[in-house]
Amino acid sequence: MSTFTVAAATMQTLSMTAAEEASRRGEHTGDIDDMFLALVVNEQVAGQVLRSLGITIDGAREAVAAQHADQLASLGIQADAPGPGRITFPDSGEFSWSERALTLLQRANKGKKRGDASAVLRELVRERSGLIEAIVRRLGATPEQIAGLLDELERYPAPPRHAIDARSLSGVGESYVSAPLVEVWSLLADPARMPEWDRGPVCVEDAPTEAAIGASWTMRIADTEEDGTPMRARPERRRSRVEVVDLVPQRAIEWATTWPDASDANTRRVRIELEPTAGGTHLRVALAWERNPGRRPKPLRRWLMRPLHRFAIWMQISQLGAGIGRLFR
Repeated sequence: MSTFTVAAATMQTLSMTAAEEASRRGEHTGDIDDMFLALVVNEQVAGQVLRSLGITIDGAREAVAAQHADQLASLGIQADAPGPGRITFPDSGEFSWSERALTLLQRANKGKKRGDASAVLRELVRERSGLIEAIVRRLGATPEQIAGLLDELERYPAPPRHAIDARSLSGVGESYVSAPLVEVWSLLADPARMPEWDRGPVCVEDAPTEAAIGASWTMRIADTEEDGTPMRARPERRRSRVEVVDLVPQRAIEWATTWPDASDANTRRVRIELEPTAGGTHLRVALAWERNPGRRPKPLRRWLMRPLHRFAIWMQISQLGAGIGRLFR
């Protein structure tokens, strides 16, 4: 990836996760502590470093809350803040960063810095207010430890990414889920629970009790949004058929989705591979759109639209990974 692409991807994923954390407190603005929490569950090297030090999302949340309580107490303020609720973003509305969070993100992109999660974490632990350093020390770590581990891990090149099929419009992404592999697999292998993490469909019809190669079921989306406005999806796209095309228990599962009412629709293939990692499960999410054989290829148009298509694929992959991770936080 180019430096710009890495920075944009990092901004998107950190913003989404930080927004989810802020929404637990009923807030729509994220600060540097929300950024730190987002890094704890990030799939990049920064998240791996934090988790290798025994920092979990639950522990980090407790440390953030304790640090804020101590800061208020030092000012003579005793306040019993209501406990955080469930994640409500993105349904709860818009999200924005605080001024100091935006300033920090800008510093992580200056000069020769890549703007990736490691660059953000380096800036956080030396942020001049000392808030994140204090939180890190509450968690039994130090900024020096974090910097040393980042230096060590970043010496190794990232493994190459391969899509489902190089001939299709496809992409691959990584995600981290703060739950044991067996629990994540239980979610993915249950057809009835697919609407919980794949946003759009709202109900499953004729679903088998568990996934198996060749098993299939129907999924439908709602006619209206939650606020009553009509759903943007075309009528012929409101019913889809999902089939399991590959499955290795607790290792990998792949689905192919078609739209029976849209004769010219392409096929969507999603493959998720799982492996245990420190504090949870690592996901490799691959997504591909296979051209309907009845559609005439348009190579020039496809070439012109390639950057937009790549961004759309990356967004879809990010949303799938985020949807799965959200359920366990």
